[in-house]
Amino acid sequence: MKYYLFTFNQNNSMKFFFCSIVFLLISFCVNAQENSPFTTGFEETIPSKVLGQERKIWIHIPNSNGGNKIKDRGHYPVIYLLDGSENFNTVVSITEHMTESSLCPPMIVVGILHSNRLSELTIGTDKELPGVVGGGEKFMSFVEKELIPYIDATYPTTTYKTFIGHSLGGLTVMNIFLHKPNLFNSYVSLEGSLWWDNKKIVKEAKTILPTQNYKGKTLFMAIANRLERGVDTLSVQKDTSESTGLIRSNLEFIKDLSKNKNNQLRFKYKYYEDDNHPSVRLAGEYDALRFIFDFYKLKIYDSELKNPDFKLDSILVAHYKNVSEQMGYIIKPDESQVNNLGYQMIGTKQFTKAETLFKLNIANNPYSGNCYDSLGDLYLETGEKTKAIESFKKALALKAIPETKEKLEKLLNERKK
Repeated sequence: MKYYLFTFNQNNSMKFFFCSIVFLLISFCVNAQENSPFTTGFEETIPSKVLGQERKIWIHIPNSNGGNKIKDRGHYPVIYLLDGSENFNTVVSITEHMTESSLCPPMIVVGILHSNRLSELTIGTDKELPGVVGGGEKFMSFVEKELIPYIDATYPTTTYKTFIGHSLGGLTVMNIFLHKPNLFNSYVSLEGSLWWDNKKIVKEAKTILPTQNYKGKTLFMAIANRLERGVDTLSVQKDTSESTGLIRSNLEFIKDLSKNKNNQLRFKYKYYEDDNHPSVRLAGEYDALRFIFDFYKLKIYDSELKNPDFKLDSILVAHYKNVSEQMGYIIKPDESQVNNLGYQMIGTKQFTKAETLFKLNIANNPYSGNCYDSLGDLYLETGEKTKAIESFKKALALKAIPETKEKLEKLLNERKK
């Protein structure tokens, strides 16, 4: 199998995010180590019996996993991204930025490259493109029966999957949302071409939406401003021209969604007045992922951190219990997040809380040397040198940390005096 790495410089998380926007359509193909800190992804070629050809995909493994396949470092939700060549860098940058901001879990991104985009992202025919017969059902059979199982077997995945598409890709997303809703957990349609085949999918939705149960499913739809001066989203619905077909078909679909609130779908749409068809992708991708994972961020106020009676450890456990329920599998409190909160408690002299947090971190990450090092720092602060020595020794038994070794040697030398 062939691998190619796609890279750009990363000095810090914010620069990483904004550089990806500047280089939206640029992919650098170089030979480099798979675990390079500058790697955004790599290309892989997999055979498809369904399609009778080899297919190229671009894959990003979270930076928190070192950017490689190792499965014992964690398991991650997966984003399946249509039109990968256009959308890959932006979605990778968004997910990494959001992860570093504790707005979503680290995620694998799979960008699907198309050999015949028009055929693969449509079903049936359309009068505007005579002679084109959509092969979308065959393409999605490849995604369902070959690509997803391959990714699950090869990479450290969880069961949570997101499907993102723009334009004709959005049409494909909505087709799967209606006809195979259990294939993914969340769906994102950005300016979906729902006009295709005389709005066939919009018509199908009128009978499917009232009967389908979408419990646990999330849908985000984005619409850009394609209107003439003086026309708004209300008046355009009375128009019949082909030039407004895309926005009218999306608005009609959204109206039908709003009529069927009993199907338990978690749904949001947004109209981007200042964006057009191409530019809505970046804004829509970010807003969609913020909406999908709006339950993920832990909200704690400074006044609560300073309150000695505030049960910080209980809040953490309860929050991640809710996150686990939303994601469908157990997610433990983030190690770095808990560690930072522990040091904040040391800074405010709330030592009992700090000890509880550091021990919670050790319970959730028993093989992390850093967790034991942090507990040792607490004991240094409280003057419990024997406990500090014990914690530093445990940390070094798990990982060679120069700072920990230095602190331990200093303590041991003090004992000899």
